[in-house]
Amino acid sequence: MDYAQEFTVERMCRVFKVSKSGYYKWRKNRSSKIKQSSELEDLILFEFEQSRCTYGSPRITLELNKDSYKCSKSTVARYMKRMNIAARNKKKFKVTTDSNHEYKVFGNLLNRQFSADTPANAWVGDITYIRVANYWVYLSVEIDLADRMVVGWSLSKDISATNTVIKAFKNACRFRQPSPNLIFHSDRGVQYACEDFNEEVKAVKGIQSMSRKGNCWGNASTLPLFLLNSKYNGYRINL
Repeated sequence: MDYAQEFTVERMCRVFKVSKSGYYKWRKNRSSKIKQSSELEDLILFEFEQSRCTYGSPRITLELNKDSYKCSKSTVARYMKRMNIAARNKKKFKVTTDSNHEYKVFGNLLNRQFSADTPANAWVGDITYIRVANYWVYLSVEIDLADRMVVGWSLSKDISATNTVIKAFKNACRFRQPSPNLIFHSDRGVQYACEDFNEEVKAVKGIQSMSRKGNCWGNASTLPLFLLNSKYNGYRINL
């Protein structure tokens, strides 16, 4: 309980048998320590957030020492425990393209010519993954090369063809009616090569096209631009 409003400092010092000067010196030092503690907490939190929550006490200590703020690893670890923050392990790279399959591989009809004269004549598709809270979701996107419009997309917790590329393709067909002989271009991943997806493309009289194996530029016009510029059907990709 705080008795400062009830008793004078002089009386309290007399009861506890301490000098007034000693009390004021203790209070000054305590205020200084509180200020230093708060400053260190702010610095630790800054370095922690800069690392995207991946740095533990050793690396945070190293960064602080680089900036001429001298402190020990044990001190940083103690503060992090008190602040209830801990390094988050980096997730391993998740493979979305599995080209090791026995399905038919289609030729590259686009040959890196990522353009089309009229809408619904050429679409490109791809899959990526996004971290949401403590799990991953898979984003499938399809873009019309004529106007760079996102015509279809899907978000799924699994990477099955049904819940990724097939769902996105169906959404694209609902959003924009495909032209006869639509060229649908993708990588050689099993989701695009599987018979179920083949049937969806054939149903709209489309033709599949696939990039060459190991060619990272063969599908370059899809996801990176989508992620930077849009989220939903009807958004335009600006090159």
